[in-house]
Order: sequence, then C-alpha cells, then structure tokens
Amino acid sequence: MEVHYITLHTGPGTFMPVRVGDISEHRMLKERYKVEPEVFEAVSRAKREGRRIVAVGSTSTRALEAAVAGGFDKVRLEGETDIFIRPGFEFRVVDGLLTNFHLPCSTLIMMVAAFAGLDNIMRAYQAAIKERYRFFSYGDCMLIA
Repeated sequence: MEVHYITLHTGPGTFMPVRVGDISEHRMLKERYKVEPEVFEAVSRAKREGRRIVAVGSTSTRALEAAVAGGFDKVRLEGETDIFIRPGFEFRVVDGLLTNFHLPCSTLIMMVAAFAGLDNIMRAYQAAIKERYRFFSYGDCMLIA
C-alpha cells in the first residue's frame, strides 16, 4: 500500500445545497487544487499495473478527477476546478472512496451516488439513520469500494 497527499482548497460551493430541479443546471464554485508530479506518477503507475486508487475524502476525489478531466495525456496537475461529480460521471482515476455520510441535497451525496449508485447509497443511508450514525464533516464515514 502506498499513501500520497494532494491538495484541494475546499470552498463554500462544496457545501452549498443544490437548489435546482435539474442537477445538470447546478454550477459548482471553483476550488484550487494541486497534485504533485511524483504523486501523479505514482497514481499513473498504479493504474498501469491494475492496482486500485482509493481516495480518502471527497476533496481528494475531486482533485484527482479534475487533474485528468482532459484525459491522462492532457493532465493538469494544478489549477482551479468547478467539476461537479454526479450520477452519470465517468471516474477515470478513483476506484474506491472513504468519505463521510453527507447531507441530503448536497453535491457530496451526489458524488457518492455517482460512485456507488443511488440505490446502494440510499440503502446505506437508511441503515445509517436506523443505527443513529452521525452525518456531515465530523460524522461517521463509509468505505465505498
């Protein structure tokens, strides 16, 4: 197992609720990110070798997926992103995700639904509610693999 660190400066847009009926109309606010070249090389090497990339946190997921939004041949390791990961999103980097139980109507719950499927996430959330898990940034977390 390898552990690497990346940066995404989370802004208020991550936590703003989605207030539109059609989520394709929601716009994320830009957030700055940086993936060091040696970290990206480790990620690329792991992908080539068929190993899994498990992101710890939604911000890590956003930064990694933003870096390769143009493809692995047009990587952008630093900049701003307004990427909105929601159902239908095609993940290029992340194979597993460790993240909190996020609030309803948030972009973050849409990200986990994009990753694991809405039905699976709703079943997990019902179990979490039944067991009185804590939600939001200082709550319990889940591993989606």
